[in-house]
Amino acid sequence: MELQRDQTSLGRFLTVADTADVLNVSAHAVAALIASGELPAIRVGRSGPWRIEFPVLEAFIAGRYEEARREGLWAQAELTELSEFSGAPLLRPVAPLD
Repeated sequence: MELQRDQTSLGRFLTVADTADVLNVSAHAVAALIASGELPAIRVGRSGPWRIEFPVLEAFIAGRYEEARREGLWAQAELTELSEFSGAPLLRPVAPLD
């Protein structure tokens, strides 16, 4: 895996900038992932910089691949045509008044 080769040069903990480079996104995007709790991180010191442990980043990436796989399977499922499962508003026939 590509990440394991990079880990030796980056060390155990990654900075926000290093993480952004690995994910090919902005540092702001990484900070947003940390703030939302999607990407676990620790602070060095009381108000120091965020650090992301390399295995945690690998698990985050694996989780995103799994999420994408499940979304792809969901999109292929026949049940997505049903409004109850697709999130579309439910339209029920109304009986005519006599």
